[in-house]
This record gives sequence, structure tokens and C-alpha cells, in this order.
Amino acid sequence: MKGLLQRLFKKDAKEKTPSYEEAKEMATDQDIGVRSNLAGRASVKPEILYFLAEDPAPEVRRVIATNMATPVQADLLLAADADDDVRSGLAEKIASLAPGLSADEQDRVRQLTYETLEMLARDQVTRVRQILAEALKDVADAPPAVIRRLARDAELVVSGPVLQFSPVLNDEDLLEIILNNPASDSLSAISMRGNLGDPVTDAIAATDNENAIALLLGNHSAQIREETLDALIARAPDVEPWHEPLVQRPALYGKAAGKLARFVAHNLLDQLSQRDDLPPDVLDEVRLVVERRLQEEPPQLPEEEQSAAEEATIRVQELLSAGELDEAVVAQAARAGDREFSIAALAALSGIKVEVIRSVIATKSAKGMIAISWKAGLSPQLSETLQQRLALVSQKNILRTEGQNYPMDDAAMEWQLDFIKDLA
Repeated sequence: MKGLLQRLFKKDAKEKTPSYEEAKEMATDQDIGVRSNLAGRASVKPEILYFLAEDPAPEVRRVIATNMATPVQADLLLAADADDDVRSGLAEKIASLAPGLSADEQDRVRQLTYETLEMLARDQVTRVRQILAEALKDVADAPPAVIRRLARDAELVVSGPVLQFSPVLNDEDLLEIILNNPASDSLSAISMRGNLGDPVTDAIAATDNENAIALLLGNHSAQIREETLDALIARAPDVEPWHEPLVQRPALYGKAAGKLARFVAHNLLDQLSQRDDLPPDVLDEVRLVVERRLQEEPPQLPEEEQSAAEEATIRVQELLSAGELDEAVVAQAARAGDREFSIAALAALSGIKVEVIRSVIATKSAKGMIAISWKAGLSPQLSETLQQRLALVSQKNILRTEGQNYPMDDAAMEWQLDFIKDLA
């Protein structure tokens, strides 16, 4: 449709504007192409465009629906059109006019446009409402009544964008939606909104929707009171999807950190122990809990992974005995995604326990992987590959080499090795 309109308007610019009488004749021409051509012109008199809004051919009405020059009276007519594509095209156009509209304005043109928006927001076809929601989701002065209707839509493709992004919705709107037991996905969309305040986060936390709460915990712009966080931590031991976002919450206060250390998985224990925003006394307490747990319940690999690890260790020992375990072999394994062989090779070359290397990988520690690479006698360049391919460190967090030098000095390497060994 977009391509058709572009051709029509381009043609309109080149061709001579028809006179009123010529336009009337074209509007009743038997050729649909002639009427469609006329329907796409911006220079045609409003009454002609209104006439074409009732054209028997949907192809013509689709062009009229997307013509910015079409009078709003015709738009209101087209909002009830039987053709889905007509209403969809109209929704795109009307949504682009939404900023600045107000239900209280006396301007008849704006009032009719507002009424058209409301009709489209009630359309039975999901695609029409979806187009409207996508277009209005971040419009600050979109009509509130339309936004509230879209936010309560039963289809997530309609309500989701508005619930997550619309600045028109306030805390009262969101609380009302939450209290009316919305669909699970709708609550999740609210959980991802930027800068959620205490009343809304309290309401989400009070629900039984584990997925929405996990998203809320992962939303670092959401404000969560200490009391609310305490209540969630009390529920969290049996809800594994909450563990990682809880450990990664910004400004995690000491009491919460100590509680988390008692039940989260071993890879998350390492993340918790390496946080640099906890007071020293809290960090010491967390590390004591971590050390006690690691002694009492050392991490175990699943059976399949255990078998793969044992096979990798045998291959590494064979290469080591033959004097063939070198940087090229490690690089090839890392690039091929052979995780267990890479771990076993690093352990053999560095003398560091496999458990320590797994801990570094689990926490995606760039510094830890660099220190292990250095201890194994590998090149700084390969340490970047190991950070990316083995530890899955994100591109922005990879520690880059400086020419032929590691980005940390020997003293820093030794300190890092001591640190990760103490943890694992």
C-alpha cells in the first residue's frame, strides 16, 4: 500500500491538477485505477474525497483512508469500513495526527479525529488496534481515553506496547489494571516500564506472577522498598528465576545480601562476593557464608557434563604427555566451542583447579579469565578470545590487550588468582 501511495503522489506532482468538473468525472469513472489515482491526490476538493470514501471498490477506499487530505468526516466514515485494510491504513494515518488532540477541544475537526481514534481503538480486528497501539505507545499527549482502552485490551500485541511505554498512564491507571487481575503477560509488560515507583512495584510484588516479578527485579530503574525486597527474598529460595536478578539488583543492602548468600546457586555466590558496592563488613559476612557453603556443598556437574569433562581431561593429558598441548590447540578448542576441553587444557597449563576455572566462567569474570590465561602462559590476544568464547563476556566488558601486553600487571594477576581461588 505504501508503494502505491508513493507512486500516486509522485504522479500527482507531475500531472496537472484536474478541475472540479474533471475530478467529478474521474470519481465516477468505471476504471478503478482512475478512481484510485484521484483518491491519492492531495489537491482534490474535500467533497470529492468524501464521495470516494464510499466507493464500492476497497482498493479506492484504502487509498482514501491513507490520504492526509481526506476530510475528517470521511475518516469517521472509514473507521467503520467493512474492509480490514482500509481501517488499518486509517489507523496508521490517524495515529500520526494524535499528538495534541484533546477530547475537550471545541475544534470540530480535532473532535472528529478524536472520535475516529476511539472507534479504531474499539475495532474488532486485532491488527487495527495493534497498529494504533504501536503508533501511540510513546506519544506523551496522546488521548488518555484511547490509551487507557488500549492498555486494557485483551490482546497482548495491543496492550503490551502501551503498558510498557506509554507516558500517558499514571500510577493510578497501572494500579487499577494490576488490581483487576490482568493477564500474566500484561503484568510482565508493566514490570518492564521505566522508573516504576513504590506503589506499583509493591502491587506487582504482592501478586503470584513469578515471571512478572522476575522482570521487575531485573528492571534496575524500578524502585523497590527494602521491606518489599525482604518479602521477595523470603519467597525466593524455591523460585530460581528470581535468584540472578536479586543478586544483580543495584544498591543491594547488606541484610539482603547476607540472606541471598544462603541459598543462591554457586555461580551466583561468586557474583555476590565480587560486588564492589557492599560495605566491607557486609562483604566479609557474605564471603564467610560463601566459604561455608562451598565447603558443605561443593558444586556438582550434571551427569552428561561430568562425562564430557572426564573425556576432555583424558584427551588433554594425552596431549600434555606427548608435548603437544600448546596455545594453538587451546585456541582451536575455544573457537570451536569445545568448552570442556578448553577448561581441562587451561587447568593443565596453569595448574589451577578446574573448579576455579568453572567459577570464573560462571561469573563471566573478564579479570579472572585474563589471570588464568596469564598463568597458563598464553598470549594476551588469546585471552581476549577466551573471555569472549569461553567466559561469554559481553563485548563492552571484554578487557582488551595493549599490544603484546596484558591489561593488568603481574601483581594484579596474582591478586586476582588468589581472590578466585579463595572463592572456589
